[in-house]
Amino acid sequence: MPGTINPIIGLIYLVLDFYWWVVLAAVIVSWLTAFNVINVHNNFARSVLRILYALTEPVFRQIRREIPSMGGLDLSPLIVFFAILWLRSYVLPWLVSHYNLY
Repeated sequence: MPGTINPIIGLIYLVLDFYWWVVLAAVIVSWLTAFNVINVHNNFARSVLRILYALTEPVFRQIRREIPSMGGLDLSPLIVFFAILWLRSYVLPWLVSHYNLY
């Protein structure tokens, strides 16, 4: 890929990076909530939980519909991570090279 990139493709990369961090934060917060490290009665913590839930749950729900949890283990965040990695590593570079989106 050359040094300059189409602004649309750059924006897609940025959104995928942001969503990767949102999913990672949701996973960490869910663990901390499960082990009672985060007080869910705190207003700030509850706000953060609602935001993360609103950003991740629609995607996770679609994945859970196809792949149910395995013995209490939710694989949907892992699948989202792999999907983001696949999009960033293969799909977007292919689009850039195939359609000359420099």
